[in-house]
Amino acid sequence: MKTLHFRDATAADVPVIAEFQLAMALETEDLRLDLPTTLKGVAAVIGNRSLGRYVLAEKAGQIVGSLLVTLEWSDWRNGEYWWIQSVFVVPEARGAGVFKGLYAHVKALAEADPAVRGLRLYVDRRNSAAQQVYTKLGMNGDHYQVYEWMKPGV
Repeated sequence: MKTLHFRDATAADVPVIAEFQLAMALETEDLRLDLPTTLKGVAAVIGNRSLGRYVLAEKAGQIVGSLLVTLEWSDWRNGEYWWIQSVFVVPEARGAGVFKGLYAHVKALAEADPAVRGLRLYVDRRNSAAQQVYTKLGMNGDHYQVYEWMKPGV
């Protein structure tokens, strides 16, 4: 595989990221997202860094993977946790280290930022392939179980 390049997303990347999100939701949760809503949601993040940031992986000028980093404040640790969300790697690039590279890039950014206390992510219990990847990268799911409440129809 040619060298991967990692970078923060820009407004020009919104359509690609939105398409990735539609594909990821369908693949992982059998959920069909609304494209106009997803476009607005991705654009909102890119326009407001306090909402998060998208990090992209490129190979030969083509975007082959993305993830979203959002922030959680920890009063216990007087610092931030970075949540890795919305991970997507194009099918033809899977197994070639794209997520591993994205993760290493984000981890290096976190290690360089004195406000960051750690990285977290959540994964669908049925997504065993992703869980194996996260475990290989040194992450664990030992501490917390995530519960949620969702507004109906959202």
